[in-house]
Amino acid sequence: MEQMDKNGRLKHLLTLDGLSQSCLNKLLLQADQFIDEHQRLRHTDDLKDKTVVNVFFEASTRTRTTFEIAAKRLSADVISVNVATAATAKGESLRDTILNLQAMQADLFVCRHSDSGAAHFIAQQVKPGVAVINAGDGCHAHPTQALLDLYTIRRIKKEFSNLTIAIVGDILHSRVARSEIMALKTMGVKQIRLIAPKTLLPPYIEQTGVRCYTKMEEGLQNADVIIMLRLQKERMEEGLLPSLREYHRCYGLTLDRLSLAKKDVIVMHPGPMDRGVEIDSVVADGPHSVILQQVHFGIAVRMAVMVELTAGK
Repeated sequence: MEQMDKNGRLKHLLTLDGLSQSCLNKLLLQADQFIDEHQRLRHTDDLKDKTVVNVFFEASTRTRTTFEIAAKRLSADVISVNVATAATAKGESLRDTILNLQAMQADLFVCRHSDSGAAHFIAQQVKPGVAVINAGDGCHAHPTQALLDLYTIRRIKKEFSNLTIAIVGDILHSRVARSEIMALKTMGVKQIRLIAPKTLLPPYIEQTGVRCYTKMEEGLQNADVIIMLRLQKERMEEGLLPSLREYHRCYGLTLDRLSLAKKDVIVMHPGPMDRGVEIDSVVADGPHSVILQQVHFGIAVRMAVMVELTAGK
């Protein structure tokens, strides 16, 4: 499914794969326009008379809520479908659900689904001029999370080319990690490190140019940014980990391990956090943590994506 139209504009945001640095920069710069000098979110009429439909077939709090706030800040009409009572729960196909919602004059769909490729399938069903944003599909991609993480890093670190960024945790099952790696490579990050047990590292991942570590202490040395990931227990096969206690002992981010990174390191997490497993509370709530800033900046980034996808339509 092509994300770009013949004029080089985004018509959907399904993945960051194949998007240029200039395209990503455009979205990051646009997000700046929605945050004022006091870091408060602006209210605009960019999506006035547009209808945004949030269709989440998988549980979410931060992503669904920030998309709702973003759309309302842009003056859109927002509909959030309760999947537990939706027709798909009664046997209706995904295609028919989307076509029926489209018939209600939807302009933009924000979709999350447990199946990889679901967002691409939905984009194939909608008529020209209707945009689709992938809010997470299976283990495949989560493009707006990667974009808001890029935005947070740029706001604090200013540039990417000299950074060493460590992504820690369940890389194998993480759609966030996949999108992060694509985005960070596109932005020219000096070094991307993946830290995880061998059982949670994708095969052949080092062929993409990242560095892999199975020892936390080695991977965190002089890191500028640490991105922690939760264990995707709902997608795991048994036997990948001995126990959560053992995982924390080897891969939990503690104050001692944090001290191995640079003095001005920032700690990030896409949420939800499992405190005491991948991250200690003293770190999550400490001065190096920018986790709540990620959530705040994420609204502006999602506003920027919505405006870009609906511009001129």
